[in-house]
Amino acid sequence: MGFQTIPERRAELLKLVMEVSLERREVTLASGRKSHFYLDLRQTMMRPLGVKLVGDLILDRLLGGLGVDAIGGMAVGAVPVVSAVLSSAAHWNQAEWLVGFFVRKEKKKHGLGLQIEGAFQEGQAVALLEDTTTTGGSTLDALDIVEAAGGRVARVICIVDRGEGAAAAFARRGVTLESLFDRADIDEALNREG
Repeated sequence: MGFQTIPERRAELLKLVMEVSLERREVTLASGRKSHFYLDLRQTMMRPLGVKLVGDLILDRLLGGLGVDAIGGMAVGAVPVVSAVLSSAAHWNQAEWLVGFFVRKEKKKHGLGLQIEGAFQEGQAVALLEDTTTTGGSTLDALDIVEAAGGRVARVICIVDRGEGAAAAFARRGVTLESLFDRADIDEALNREG
């Protein structure tokens, strides 16, 4: 894919994440845990370079592992990630068969009353995508909803795994959490910045 190697793209993405998505301050995460930094990956995903790099890196990972029919995840965090991967698939003429979807926290109260929106179909093998995972709570919710609708979650891929329990939670469900970056990558980058 393109002129840059995967390690170069990965390094470029980490640099962008640290520049635009990192906030050094005490925060309470969605999991309820406290942290001395916050990663707002929407800041990365709402930039052309972020979309390109995330899409290419996750697509490369998808093409090199267990096959899936669809990619999706919990709204809103997964929506730009799914869109980035589908865009990369179209750009590189790879995985034209790949479709996307997103999962709502609750069924819609109007229209068709759907909880899974997009190109999801019963029987699909899917990869759930996420921007950041801590304990994995919202993606575990998506996993339950997808499986209840007849999908099979084959993979879970995130941009950053904060290393605070998500991998173990997914392992208990029989799925390996894959990440572009883990806590060691973030800590190393934080230490370089001082």
